Amino acid sequence: MSSAQDRFVALSKQPLQAVGTANGGALSTWTTIKAVFAHREVLALMVRRDTKARYKDSALGMVWTLIRPLTQLFIYYIVMGKFLGAERGIPDFAIYVFTGLTAYGLLSEIVSGGTSSIVGNGGLIKKIYLPREVFPLASVGSALFNFSIQMGVLIVALFAVGHPSLHTGLLYFFPALAIIVIYATAFAFLLSATNVYLRDVQYLVDVILLILLWASPIVYSWEMARNIMGEGLLLNLYTNNPITLAVLGFQQAFWVGGAPAAQFPAELMMRMLIALAVGLILLFGFHRVFARLQGNFAQEL
Repeated sequence: MSSAQDRFVALSKQPLQAVGTANGGALSTWTTIKAVFAHREVLALMVRRDTKARYKDSALGMVWTLIRPLTQLFIYYIVMGKFLGAERGIPDFAIYVFTGLTAYGLLSEIVSGGTSSIVGNGGLIKKIYLPREVFPLASVGSALFNFSIQMGVLIVALFAVGHPSLHTGLLYFFPALAIIVIYATAFAFLLSATNVYLRDVQYLVDVILLILLWASPIVYSWEMARNIMGEGLLLNLYTNNPITLAVLGFQQAFWVGGAPAAQFPAELMMRMLIALAVGLILLFGFHRVFARLQGNFAQEL
């Protein structure tokens, strides 16, 4: 009994800390980073939990990570490539499509998983304290794990068709990946918080992600979009969309079938670096929104 009393006394001496304050700006963000780092083992456990839970009681297990993108690839290759003749203007059309789907798949998984991360962990949030950022970040880690598997398939496919990505264009992969992770994480913070208060958000996200799939040069080339839009403001808006830039970066890095005649926007690397800078600002801003809203998560859930 005395040990229980000792615990109560020790707890009563602990200072109360406000959760979800938006004050402090960069200082509060740095405090959050330290808190997440202090709980890094919990974050790693949640990433493993999310990954295993997805394939729990499944006979094929991790194979399902490949079935969906390969099915999409097959459909787009047959319908868009063969029936509609898109492959006539895009050499190595299968590699081209799979490269874009790999980039888009990472974005889609982070955003959709992050959006439902707080609501999906409501029971845990109401019982114990963890930095709330751990839950969207666990979705990021799980998505990156699945992404690494698809990247392995893409690299094997490049060697299989005799076009391994051994050229300077591979440098485009790193800013392209950073763009996807930064923007997707930023929106995961924003949408996971707003989804607690307005559950329609998760359904709206599904629609937006579908639009983004077709608003990016994945099953058609950027050159085709340029020929339709012409040179001007509309093309610039389309090209400077961060998702378009990231997909183009992946194509520069891995799609080499049409490299000699491939058409990409001018100063692609500079555009990507600017998008990265804007993404970091969005990440900071959306996290501050998350910090302001997280104080009432337990009550809303």
